Amino acid sequence: MAPAEILSGKIVSAEVRERLKQQVVEMKEKFPGFRPGLAILQVGNRDDSNLYINMKLKAAAEIGISANHIKLPNTATEADVLKCIASLNGDPAVHGFIVQLPLDSDKPINTEKITNAVAPEKDVDGLSSINAGKLSRGDLGDCFIPCTPKGCMELIRQTGIQVAGKRAVVVGRSKIVGAPMHDLLLWNHATVTVCHSKTLTLAEEVGKADILVVAAGKAEMVKGEWIKPGAIVIDCGINHVPDSTKASGKRVVGDVAYSTAKERASYITPVPGGVGPMTVAMLMQSTVESAQRFLEKFQPGKWNIQYNQLILKTPVPSDIEISQSCVLKPIDQVAKEVGLLPDEVELYGQTKAKVHLSALKRLKNQPDGKYIVVTGITPTPLGEGKSTTTVGLVQALGAHLHQNVFACVRQPSQGPTFGIKGGAAGGGYCQVIPMEEFNLHLTGDIHAITAANNLVAAAIDTRIFHELTQTDQALYDRLVPSVNGVRKFSGIQIRRLQKLGINKTDPTALTKEEVSLFVRLDIDPGTITWQRVLDTNDRFLRKITIGQSPTEKGFSRTAQFDITVSSEIMAVLALSDGLDDMKKRLGRMVVASSKRGEPVTTDDLGVTGALAVLMKDAVKPNLMQTLEGTPVFVHAGPFANIAHGNSSVLADKIALKLVGEEGFVVTEAGFGADIGMEKFFNIKCLYSGLRPHVVVLVATVRALKMHGGGPAVTAGVPLPKEYMEENLQLLAKGCSNLNKQIQNARMFGVPVVVAVNAFKTDTKAELALVVQLAKEAGAFDAVECTHWAEGGKGAVALAQAVQRASQAPSSFTFLYNVELPVIDKIRLIAQQIYGASDIELLPEAQEKVTLYTKQGFGNLPICMAKTHLSLSHDPEKKGAPTGFILPIRDIRASVGAGFLYPLVGTMSTMPGLPTRPCFYDIDLDPVSGEVNGLF
Repeated sequence: MAPAEILSGKIVSAEVRERLKQQVVEMKEKFPGFRPGLAILQVGNRDDSNLYINMKLKAAAEIGISANHIKLPNTATEADVLKCIASLNGDPAVHGFIVQLPLDSDKPINTEKITNAVAPEKDVDGLSSINAGKLSRGDLGDCFIPCTPKGCMELIRQTGIQVAGKRAVVVGRSKIVGAPMHDLLLWNHATVTVCHSKTLTLAEEVGKADILVVAAGKAEMVKGEWIKPGAIVIDCGINHVPDSTKASGKRVVGDVAYSTAKERASYITPVPGGVGPMTVAMLMQSTVESAQRFLEKFQPGKWNIQYNQLILKTPVPSDIEISQSCVLKPIDQVAKEVGLLPDEVELYGQTKAKVHLSALKRLKNQPDGKYIVVTGITPTPLGEGKSTTTVGLVQALGAHLHQNVFACVRQPSQGPTFGIKGGAAGGGYCQVIPMEEFNLHLTGDIHAITAANNLVAAAIDTRIFHELTQTDQALYDRLVPSVNGVRKFSGIQIRRLQKLGINKTDPTALTKEEVSLFVRLDIDPGTITWQRVLDTNDRFLRKITIGQSPTEKGFSRTAQFDITVSSEIMAVLALSDGLDDMKKRLGRMVVASSKRGEPVTTDDLGVTGALAVLMKDAVKPNLMQTLEGTPVFVHAGPFANIAHGNSSVLADKIALKLVGEEGFVVTEAGFGADIGMEKFFNIKCLYSGLRPHVVVLVATVRALKMHGGGPAVTAGVPLPKEYMEENLQLLAKGCSNLNKQIQNARMFGVPVVVAVNAFKTDTKAELALVVQLAKEAGAFDAVECTHWAEGGKGAVALAQAVQRASQAPSSFTFLYNVELPVIDKIRLIAQQIYGASDIELLPEAQEKVTLYTKQGFGNLPICMAKTHLSLSHDPEKKGAPTGFILPIRDIRASVGAGFLYPLVGTMSTMPGLPTRPCFYDIDLDPVSGEVNGLF
């Protein structure tokens, strides 16, 4: 018979690669920006492994697969390898993932454990027990097949001979080739026999084979005369035998005696150039197949998220009852759903987690989603429901309109939780859950701020004390001590020397004058602006005397405690865009002035590094979820009067990357649009570089009635009839406030959607009037909402309006140029946003303008600290007052955070407890561990 036809793996693999290349092009056309991803994990540095990996990387590049080679040192432990595998398993950009064997480590590593740790859906080598099990059961469409058997099968198909009904013999039983080859042939309907080194009648069995696959690992073990005439012979062996005619002294042969076998077979694979090239081609094919499965299951840019279905009750139960009745998703599931990798998530139990800033670095080239800010009319004691609307809107966009959406909200202070205000998790069927954890310790960020803030306070008073009681030389000897006979400046001390213009690094080289300059901050106690803080409402700490102990040698002064969230460190956290930026801001914080009138910073105190250490975990946003299962970042909670009242820049930035170009990030600004929204635009957007797409302005009928002149309300007393009955005239008058706040938002060039938060006492005519007047005032749209009672379903119309508004043209602009003089910036806010005719600076404020301008802080943005209960400085003036003079009592600087805050009236920074605080109702069930009575 004629010699066998050669089955060239080189030719077939080239055809496979060309086909795969075309498939990848089609994927990219259908899903722009998408690329199949292959990860190759190597341990050690074996030459043969390096060679194989380079072949795979070259093939991947040729086809258009994004290949990533991860190389661990040969000192890597099993735990190191498993950690790396877990990260790659969770990476949505990796569709195929192989561990290069053998593992070249000097530490003991269980190879079976490692291969089984690879996610089965990414195990393109087909080596995991799950894929092997599926193959043995015949689930060929739901598993990955090891590349060598898969390549063999492709070569057999090239012959055009039907496998079904043929007698097949596999010589070899390895997990990588022999065993899976048996299963593959069996489920392609061949009758299969497996032989091995212990088979007594090997020649006889081989002679029965219509299809012969040899993978024994022994040079020319199968003789040509054993082979059945006309058989298909697939030789998987690669062996080296001596050959004096070769320069290397050896040549490569297979497991079959090729020269005699080709005279009997109908088809045969050569060695080399047969099965070998097919193995790499099949790895590429499996990677492309995995990417195709991924695309079938997950549309790029669309989260595969499980939403919770609400079971609505009438009447609506208490907030905590609703929160505790909900079955939460494990927070690691939420993280995975939104595209976070396992090593980017730090779990704090089952319901909350911190997200590492490495996620932002990984996603830096991703386009941002749509940026929505929720604000409100001027607040009243009746409440407008901004937090509830924020949560309702994201539940509607996510669970009902199936958009990628994130809420980014502030973390509330624990103080008011036990006082009178209540929580900030939303309400009714629109909550961040679990609400008790949201409103209490969460992950300890506020406690970290308390510790950091009070460390600064201790450093200030301690430094004054030591400077008062020691000579220059004694101070210097203690500040720069000799350790084992060596004196050395710390890094932060070098910075202080440079600030003083002393360019020396040898502690013994300073002159007496330089030593004095270095050791004496010379703080003027009367200029200290830094206070101690506590996250508890305690009116008796509003004014205290410190230094009463005899050990303080008569150094005492009047001071105070503020509530923690009013600390500048909270504002720094909220405005930082990374760990390095936060550290710089912490170092720039001005705590007092010297007796020479120069600013004294935390860096001068030498405490910057310690503050960064205390804050290193707090800088990571906290991940939670809403009642309907949409993701939420809870991060930072600065005051909205003496600070800017917005959640963190970092949370917004990470969320905008995660939702993708078509997704939405909804954040909330504190108080009314004249305060929180104005600061969101002029401060937060200034530092973040982000540009908003839509403003959602929340209003209620009864709050607008109060702005129209409705009577005052008292907690615990039934509402006056004006708020319970229809009164269109009162309502229309109060809409002057809504009108002004719409104008304020539009002043920044952003479309406004008004959310009319409906209550059961509102009439249809009242709701219709607010919608009508809002549109007449220039709102893009105005929508009635019932989300408190209905969850996301009650905010679907609002969500649709926001979607439309986000497509509308916008031309965002700041209200003022920060380079303007301080007084001009204050005047612009007062006149344009509040409706004042002018401003009046009291002497103390005028002095501060001069001081801060001289100190170089005049180009900072302005953060107005005024009452939130009126557009004016008088909380009793409702509606939209005009023509008033805005008095500026004082101006203070948050230099680290990056703003000046003029004080309009007196600002309380330490709330007190009422006669009957909320803590009377709060209790813990010792059996279930549940918190009761929390709102």
